[in-house]
Amino acid sequence: MPLYMDVHRVGPVKADDVAEAHAKDVAIQDQYGVNYLNYWVDESEGLIFCLVDALDPEAANTVHKQSHGLVADEIHQVRQG
Repeated sequence: MPLYMDVHRVGPVKADDVAEAHAKDVAIQDQYGVNYLNYWVDESEGLIFCLVDALDPEAANTVHKQSHGLVADEIHQVRQG
């Protein structure tokens, strides 16, 4: 399955809020054939990065939209090196 890194540019953000949103993603991800693997938060810059296995970028964004409404601003296909 392809691996994607998405980027959310949200402005001020707290790591605890991102952890809650990630838990919501994980709770419904199986419905969409998606596996959110990890995430990173830059509170000072208001950035969130999510690493996800998904069939396509749309499936990954659908999980975000359905679970908490915060869709990615960018999604990049990546591979581990």
